[in-house]
Amino acid sequence: MNTVHIPRVVIAGTNSGVGKTTIVAGLLAAYANGGRTVQSFKVGPDYIDPGFHKIASGRDSYNLDTWLVPPHKLNPFFATMAHGVDLAIIEGVMGLYDGGREGVSSTAQIAKQLNAPVVLVIDCKAMGESAAAIAKGFRDYDPEVNFGGVILNRLGSANHERMVREGMDKIGVPVIGAIYRDDRMHSPERHLGLTPVTEIDPTEAINTIREVVEKMVNLGQLLDIASSAPSIELPDAVDPKSVEKRVKIGVAYDEAFSFYYPASLAALEEKGAEIVYFSPLNDFEVPDVDGLVFGGGFPEMFLFQLSSNESMKESIRQANEKGLPIYAECGGLMYLCESIHDFEGTVYDTVGIVPANCIMQQKLQKVGYVTATAKRDTLLGTADTSLRGHEFHFSTMEPTVENFPWAFHLEGGRKPQSYDGGYATDNVLASYLHLNFAGSDEGAQHFIDICAKYKAKRS
Repeated sequence: MNTVHIPRVVIAGTNSGVGKTTIVAGLLAAYANGGRTVQSFKVGPDYIDPGFHKIASGRDSYNLDTWLVPPHKLNPFFATMAHGVDLAIIEGVMGLYDGGREGVSSTAQIAKQLNAPVVLVIDCKAMGESAAAIAKGFRDYDPEVNFGGVILNRLGSANHERMVREGMDKIGVPVIGAIYRDDRMHSPERHLGLTPVTEIDPTEAINTIREVVEKMVNLGQLLDIASSAPSIELPDAVDPKSVEKRVKIGVAYDEAFSFYYPASLAALEEKGAEIVYFSPLNDFEVPDVDGLVFGGGFPEMFLFQLSSNESMKESIRQANEKGLPIYAECGGLMYLCESIHDFEGTVYDTVGIVPANCIMQQKLQKVGYVTATAKRDTLLGTADTSLRGHEFHFSTMEPTVENFPWAFHLEGGRKPQSYDGGYATDNVLASYLHLNFAGSDEGAQHFIDICAKYKAKRS
């Protein structure tokens, strides 16, 4: 194991909604436009922000989350993904010190673990020198956080900027950028946060943001701050494409199903999977594979198309009858149920291999990190296997049969609860649980092994 120098910086916020994602997208695009190779990361389990990162930088963006990927794996993972780039930019989540219980996966925790300096985005709308008091509080709250400076956002005028800068000068906090209010500097919202990039084309918006960032942020100063980070250990790399492929795994990917961690799919490849993508929206049948994966997304936004594709639904039902291993998360679970009731109460027939109906609710039903203990043998392990994941969904699942085969007993969430969830049979595992196989070697291996047994059985 060697040590390498990877310039890196965390772009954090005082709270959600201060413009982190917009500014990070602008930074990524600006450095890429200047000919630099920049690797992006996102703190926490979010799927949507990394999609914008990818459009801006031209590279996959990776999540850093010590609940989904244990702390001892985080630094090697980061170093592997960022090795050889000119700069790594890590977008924080919520406020700098916000996270799970005891700061799990907070931006500050990730920054400290990676020895990465932090630049804080402050929304300066309706405040002047008070912004400096906020910066001082964030800087001094945890002396172990390497506080590199601030980016001032939503300034109203040159005089406004001057007042805020004077406050920062008094406390010795460098101002890396000063961005004025601009209606073009925002991202569209969806009920889960931001609209996925599979539903919109953000290229024009990102180019506009890039132009603003290039003008209003000192990119050289930010790179100097990032370059001050110490060297980090680099593990011996494993090329997923060099691994002998034991099975083919069909992965549902289109506008309705796009919530996948690139590292999670890479983990399946490292265990011997060849990934074959298909679209439940646009294709007529599942590919000839040894296992299926349905990720999360927004199937509720495409119910007419999904429900109308009868040949795809029948193809999945036939695959299930043959015993094909089928794994589904959140939106994938919804699609595999008998029906989905949309926000207005309209009912759409779906695949029907999970004996339950999904009903969209107006309020968020579950959110947060959870521990899932298997109630029976599943595609990811034997009974009593424990998995770490997260949930974030507006729908509820209502079984249509007695003695429903619940997959997990779950504990946790932002409002801690204890409950049963998911559906498990010999060849199907579907639940609201989002996992990252990069942090669950055993689960990934178990799934691949079961797919290999299915392949051997049918050949």
